[in-house]
Amino acid sequence: MTNHTNIVVTGAAGFIGSCLVEYLNMAGYYDLILVDDFSNANKEPNLAGKKYITKIERAIFFEWLQNGKPEIEFVYHIGARTDTTEFDYSIHEHLNVEYSKRIWEYCTQNRIPLVYASSAATYGAGELGYEDSHEIIEDLHPLNPYGVSKNEFDKWVVREAQAPPAWAGLKFFNVYGPNEYHKGRMASVIFHSYNQIIKNGFVQLFRSHKIEFKDGEQLRDFIYVKDVLKICYWFLECFKRDPESFKSGIYNVGTGIARTFNDLVKATFKGIDRQPVIQYTEMPEDIRGTYQYYTQAAMQKIRDAGYLENMFSLEEGVDEYVRNYLTGNKYF
Repeated sequence: MTNHTNIVVTGAAGFIGSCLVEYLNMAGYYDLILVDDFSNANKEPNLAGKKYITKIERAIFFEWLQNGKPEIEFVYHIGARTDTTEFDYSIHEHLNVEYSKRIWEYCTQNRIPLVYASSAATYGAGELGYEDSHEIIEDLHPLNPYGVSKNEFDKWVVREAQAPPAWAGLKFFNVYGPNEYHKGRMASVIFHSYNQIIKNGFVQLFRSHKIEFKDGEQLRDFIYVKDVLKICYWFLECFKRDPESFKSGIYNVGTGIARTFNDLVKATFKGIDRQPVIQYTEMPEDIRGTYQYYTQAAMQKIRDAGYLENMFSLEEGVDEYVRNYLTGNKYF
């Protein structure tokens, strides 16, 4: 069944954005307006075979909106500068704060529901925990310019008196899955582990520089991209079903279960049916002071809002990713 709903997806050529395009296609949504910087040829396979109306360059998107005045019924703002090792804040500020404000204002003025990507990087070292409460946003201390930019937009959002008719900011935790081939250094540990196993037969993980964590025992909340897609889609369905009961706000998107990098790598080896061989190497100095040793999403808020689906376990998600995508270089 085809759903004739015009939906904007920003960051559409990237990892999560391109997966979301495919997920929407699978649900019968083909009237998609894709927004991104489409100059990176390495991202082109992410969109191969997917259905959409048009692709608009990010730099001219607002001009295109003004000139064409298209009917838009929903916006997914997934696009962002996501490089946590980029320390020039002005780059993050332009894309993650100022551009996002313009998206928010357009959706507010035109009464369009909005789902946008925030990040668990906003929580910094987790001094205030990982509750997705609006009350702590002003007091969070992200560890890098990327996290700062994401938190600055969240802070601006919760202060704004004017808002879209329904909106959700999603704090993505450590997302992994297909369509991240183009990401280089910023690709998931599973992606890098798989390639190390194929090339060397072993995986190198960072040594711990905190006495309370053993090597490879640093903990993160790893979430399979297909769970992220289900949550993104659930917000669209909630709005279509009952706009009045849509619970706007900022939500964590993780599994609620922190797992070690050792667990992650062992699951990757298992996906290739090999015994794990793990070595430990020094953490690069440029990230040592800003490295998160523990993240775990508090997921009660989104459960209370009505999202009750089970998540992939780490072992299930990694196994599917390795066997169905990384083995054979396949895309979602």
